[in-house]
Amino acid sequence: MSPVGVGIIGVGVISDTYLENLASFPDVEVLAVGDLIADRARSQAEKHGVPAHGSGEDVLAHPGVELVVNLTTPDAHIEVTSAAIKAGKHVWSEKPLGLDRAAAAALLEQAEAAGVRIGSAPDTLLGPGFQSAKRAIGAGVIGEPLFAQTAFQTQGPDLWHPNPGFLFAQGAGPLLDMGPYYFSALVSLLGPVDRVAAVGMKAREERQIHTGPDAGTTFPVEVPSTIQVLTAFEGGTQAQSLLSFDSALERHGILEIHGTDGSIVLPDPNQFTGRTAYVKPLGVLRDGMSVEQPWIEVEEKGAVVGRGLGVLDMVRSIAAGRPHVASGELGNHAVDIMLSAQESAATEQFVKVRSTVGPVPLLPDDFDPFASTL
Repeated sequence: MSPVGVGIIGVGVISDTYLENLASFPDVEVLAVGDLIADRARSQAEKHGVPAHGSGEDVLAHPGVELVVNLTTPDAHIEVTSAAIKAGKHVWSEKPLGLDRAAAAALLEQAEAAGVRIGSAPDTLLGPGFQSAKRAIGAGVIGEPLFAQTAFQTQGPDLWHPNPGFLFAQGAGPLLDMGPYYFSALVSLLGPVDRVAAVGMKAREERQIHTGPDAGTTFPVEVPSTIQVLTAFEGGTQAQSLLSFDSALERHGILEIHGTDGSIVLPDPNQFTGRTAYVKPLGVLRDGMSVEQPWIEVEEKGAVVGRGLGVLDMVRSIAAGRPHVASGELGNHAVDIMLSAQESAATEQFVKVRSTVGPVPLLPDDFDPFASTL
């Protein structure tokens, strides 16, 4: 066998990370890049040594491309992924899988009928930080998980982004921009979500650009800039999640799982590495006893790479006939959870999540991104 041919559609800023990392994996080879802007595709191909460039259609028509990496804007994810499936290609899509619940679910049916696979970001779930933490929970270091807490709060991307309006428009906001990291992580650890309840708010109806050529101009806020979500999982566990672009206090990457025999803090779900540690219950407190709880550190095992791990896991899983970790089903369930939360915030009612997903597998113990296995 030989490396699997990969094509990339959409070569914006994030494509640099993908191209650099994919070039370091012996099991894949990027053969073509495509973009709506021909000069941008040419520039990225020359920069990263990719032999072919052109439009998205050129990538789909390339005979050596077996898997397409969809790095287009979120509003184009469904269309591009569907076109790639029609062309007989496996697809890895950046998050979110789509912005429409029915259309995202239809992609799964289309892929199954075509005999191809879909993968969906985030692939931070494949990083050694999260994988080591998940193994520790599976080994019982906190007993049976009971509930979880997550938080992402920031002053907002308008503080630094030269064109932040799209991050406050329909299809974005902190829920759909950052939610995929947190809800994918929770589902991977606690299983599928049964129902959600949420409340949302806008701190203000308009915000101002603070940097770049348009500094000083304002733009509308179309979606809640702060949302709090309660999730009830099919297995009986629960979680509460805060996602905010309105907080003066910067707190990123809070992910805690509390169980019958301890509590564990996990790495930032938007990162591939980070600290994992847990504490055990205090027991019965008596006069004079210390209430300090010693942290037990979890050793992180595995190579730290970055975006592109999901593509690598897909091609190896296809060859081995095993499920891949960041699957289309997981991406679809995350979309369903987030859109259900959006609906709940608008109706002030619990909303039943319509989709489900099977157990999310761990990477093989001997997974080495830099080995040649195909």
